Amino acid sequence: MEDLIETELWQGKTIADLLTLEFLASAAGSVIGAIVILLLGWIISSWLQHRVENLGKRHKHLDEMLFEFLASIVRYVVLGFTILFVLNTFGVKTTSVVAVIGAAGLAIGLALQGTLSNVAAGVMLILFRPIKIGDFVVIASEMGTVKQINLNYTVLADLSNVQVIVPNSEVWGNVITNYSVNLTRRAEWTFGVGYGANLKTAEEIIRSTIMEDERAHTDPEPFIQVNNLGDSSVDFLVRVWCSAGDYFAFKADMTRKVKEALDEGGVDIPFPTRTIVQAAAE
Repeated sequence: MEDLIETELWQGKTIADLLTLEFLASAAGSVIGAIVILLLGWIISSWLQHRVENLGKRHKHLDEMLFEFLASIVRYVVLGFTILFVLNTFGVKTTSVVAVIGAAGLAIGLALQGTLSNVAAGVMLILFRPIKIGDFVVIASEMGTVKQINLNYTVLADLSNVQVIVPNSEVWGNVITNYSVNLTRRAEWTFGVGYGANLKTAEEIIRSTIMEDERAHTDPEPFIQVNNLGDSSVDFLVRVWCSAGDYFAFKADMTRKVKEALDEGGVDIPFPTRTIVQAAAE
């Protein structure tokens, strides 16, 4: 029995040492100190998280998602240091704990390499903001409107309003075509008329039809010129600027209206023809 009492259990202390009032008081003090440190760490981390989040909400030119991400990092960093302080109050060597956490983090990082690459790409998207919610884009051959950007993936709604989820590594690692950045776009058409048509009349019809539409911009100057002599037609290249939001409707409407105007003006619009000659039977 005496041997059992003298057995060393923890940090060079025997059972007899652990049962002394001095040790019990010290242990109780460590527990109370740990609880106080945990409470303070929790309160401070929550307070800092809300402060950082409010920075993004207070200023409209700042990205709320970026500050929410930064707020989460601040919170977990404070909680991590809090746990280290708690372990230190019990005499645990925190340097060895940090080394173990580092090794575990490396192993987890290698196992979750694909996921972490998405997170890293998400951080870059949030920081540099090549796209934002509501933009109409083409990413990784997917066309649609950006509905959501988080740390792992980007959500698009395609032209049929079908949800498309693109991993952030694919977004950041591919060419991004953003149709919503610039306020204006240049619409372009090619209209062909017959070789016997009056080119001046054809040009006047095309110009008046397009430029009379209120969506057509006069600045920059529209470009309407003959640019190609095809096999069966003289081709006019037409370039006119419009507001980005009007682009698709404007281009479709003018394609129809110019065709109708050329018909009404008696300007021939040729189309390829094929003559089939049947050989005489021998």
